[in-house]
Amino acid sequence: MPQWIGWFLLLNLTTACIAYLFLYPRRNLIGFHLGMNIAMAAGGGLALGTGVILINLFPLHFIEVIISTALLGMVAGGLFGALFDYQSVLTGYINGLMMGIMSPMVGAAASEGPMFILFIELFILSCYVLLLTSAYRS
Repeated sequence: MPQWIGWFLLLNLTTACIAYLFLYPRRNLIGFHLGMNIAMAAGGGLALGTGVILINLFPLHFIEVIISTALLGMVAGGLFGALFDYQSVLTGYINGLMMGIMSPMVGAAASEGPMFILFIELFILSCYVLLLTSAYRS
Protein backbone atom coordinates (compact mmCIF):
# COMPACT_ATOMS: atom_id res chain seq x y z
CA MET A 1 0.00 0.00 0.00
CA PRO A 2 1.43 3.42 -0.89
CA GLN A 3 2.53 5.51 2.07
CA TRP A 4 1.05 8.72 0.68
CA ILE A 5 -2.42 7.46 1.56
CA GLY A 6 -1.75 8.46 5.17
CA TRP A 7 -1.80 12.10 4.10
CA PHE A 8 -5.49 11.74 3.30
CA LEU A 9 -6.12 11.29 7.01
CA LEU A 10 -4.61 14.70 7.67
CA LEU A 11 -6.62 16.11 4.78
CA ASN A 12 -9.85 14.74 6.28
CA LEU A 13 -9.13 16.18 9.72
CA THR A 14 -8.13 19.55 8.28
CA THR A 15 -11.24 19.73 6.13
CA ALA A 16 -13.45 18.89 9.11
CA CYS A 17 -11.78 21.58 11.23
CA ILE A 18 -12.16 24.18 8.47
CA ALA A 19 -15.81 23.22 8.01
CA TYR A 20 -16.45 23.51 11.76
CA LEU A 21 -14.79 26.93 11.90
CA PHE A 22 -16.82 28.03 8.87
CA LEU A 23 -20.11 26.83 10.36
CA TYR A 24 -19.61 28.11 13.90
CA PRO A 25 -20.46 31.79 13.21
CA ARG A 26 -23.40 30.77 10.98
CA ARG A 27 -24.92 28.23 13.38
CA ASN A 28 -27.89 30.45 14.34
CA LEU A 29 -28.85 31.02 10.70
CA ILE A 30 -29.04 27.32 9.81
CA GLY A 31 -32.28 25.42 10.31
CA PHE A 32 -32.49 22.17 12.20
CA HIS A 33 -33.05 20.03 9.08
CA LEU A 34 -29.88 21.27 7.44
CA GLY A 35 -28.09 21.09 10.79
CA MET A 36 -29.01 17.44 11.16
CA ASN A 37 -27.78 16.70 7.65
CA ILE A 38 -24.53 18.52 8.36
CA ALA A 39 -24.00 16.53 11.57
CA MET A 40 -24.68 13.23 9.82
CA ALA A 41 -22.47 13.98 6.83
CA ALA A 42 -19.61 15.35 8.90
CA GLY A 43 -19.54 12.54 11.47
CA GLY A 44 -20.20 9.80 8.96
CA GLY A 45 -17.87 11.16 6.31
CA LEU A 46 -14.97 11.61 8.70
CA ALA A 47 -15.51 8.12 10.13
CA LEU A 48 -15.78 6.60 6.65
CA GLY A 49 -12.60 8.18 5.38
CA THR A 50 -10.64 7.46 8.54
CA GLY A 51 -11.76 3.84 8.73
CA VAL A 52 -10.90 3.04 5.13
CA ILE A 53 -7.50 4.73 5.39
CA LEU A 54 -6.52 3.22 8.74
CA ILE A 55 -7.52 -0.34 7.86
CA ASN A 56 -5.43 -0.10 4.71
CA LEU A 57 -2.44 1.31 6.59
CA PHE A 58 -2.72 -1.15 9.50
CA PRO A 59 -4.41 -4.25 8.02
CA LEU A 60 -4.02 -6.59 11.01
CA HIS A 61 -5.14 -4.19 13.75
CA PHE A 62 -8.91 -4.55 13.40
CA ILE A 63 -9.94 -3.80 16.98
CA GLU A 64 -7.75 -0.71 17.35
CA VAL A 65 -8.88 0.70 14.01
CA ILE A 66 -12.57 0.09 14.72
CA ILE A 67 -12.41 1.64 18.19
CA SER A 68 -10.47 4.71 17.06
CA THR A 69 -12.65 5.22 14.00
CA ALA A 70 -15.88 4.87 15.98
CA LEU A 71 -14.66 7.31 18.64
CA LEU A 72 -13.57 9.84 16.01
CA GLY A 73 -16.89 9.57 14.19
CA MET A 74 -18.87 9.96 17.41
CA VAL A 75 -16.87 12.99 18.49
CA ALA A 76 -17.11 14.65 15.08
CA GLY A 77 -20.83 13.96 14.73
CA GLY A 78 -21.48 15.18 18.26
CA LEU A 79 -19.46 18.37 17.79
CA PHE A 80 -21.09 19.24 14.49
CA GLY A 81 -24.51 18.41 15.91
CA ALA A 82 -23.87 20.55 18.99
CA LEU A 83 -23.78 23.57 16.73
CA PHE A 84 -27.52 23.24 16.17
CA ASP A 85 -29.68 21.34 18.69
CA TYR A 86 -29.83 18.21 20.83
CA GLN A 87 -31.53 16.09 18.19
CA SER A 88 -28.69 16.88 15.78
CA VAL A 89 -26.17 15.92 18.46
CA LEU A 90 -27.80 12.53 18.88
CA THR A 91 -28.13 11.96 15.13
CA GLY A 92 -24.53 12.92 14.41
CA TYR A 93 -23.29 10.83 17.33
CA ILE A 94 -25.14 7.69 16.24
CA ASN A 95 -24.27 8.13 12.56
CA GLY A 96 -20.60 8.61 13.43
CA LEU A 97 -20.72 5.46 15.56
CA MET A 98 -22.33 3.34 12.84
CA MET A 99 -20.03 4.59 10.09
CA GLY A 100 -17.04 4.15 12.38
CA ILE A 101 -17.93 0.51 12.94
CA MET A 102 -18.73 -0.26 9.30
CA SER A 103 -15.99 1.66 7.46
CA PRO A 104 -13.06 -0.63 8.41
CA MET A 105 -15.07 -3.55 7.05
CA VAL A 106 -15.60 -1.69 3.78
CA GLY A 107 -11.92 -0.76 3.66
CA ALA A 108 -10.83 -4.35 4.29
CA ALA A 109 -13.14 -5.66 1.58
CA ALA A 110 -11.93 -3.09 -0.94
CA SER A 111 -8.21 -3.21 -0.22
CA GLU A 112 -7.23 -3.96 -3.81
CA GLY A 113 -5.62 -0.62 -4.50
CA PRO A 114 -5.58 3.10 -3.90
CA MET A 115 -8.26 3.82 -6.50
CA PHE A 116 -11.08 3.09 -4.04
CA ILE A 117 -9.51 5.36 -1.42
CA LEU A 118 -9.19 8.14 -3.98
CA PHE A 119 -12.87 7.73 -4.84
CA ILE A 120 -13.90 7.82 -1.17
CA GLU A 121 -11.78 10.94 -0.56
CA LEU A 122 -13.25 12.69 -3.57
CA PHE A 123 -16.74 11.79 -2.37
CA ILE A 124 -16.11 13.04 1.19
CA LEU A 125 -14.53 16.30 0.06
CA SER A 126 -17.39 16.95 -2.37
CA CYS A 127 -19.88 16.33 0.45
CA TYR A 128 -18.10 18.89 2.61
CA VAL A 129 -18.14 21.42 -0.23
CA LEU A 130 -21.84 20.78 -0.85
CA LEU A 131 -22.68 21.18 2.84
CA LEU A 132 -20.68 24.37 3.18
CA THR A 133 -22.27 25.93 0.10
CA SER A 134 -25.75 25.01 1.31
CA ALA A 135 -24.98 26.46 4.75
CA TYR A 136 -23.66 29.62 3.13
CA ARG A 137 -26.86 30.05 1.11
CA SER A 138 -29.22 29.45 4.02
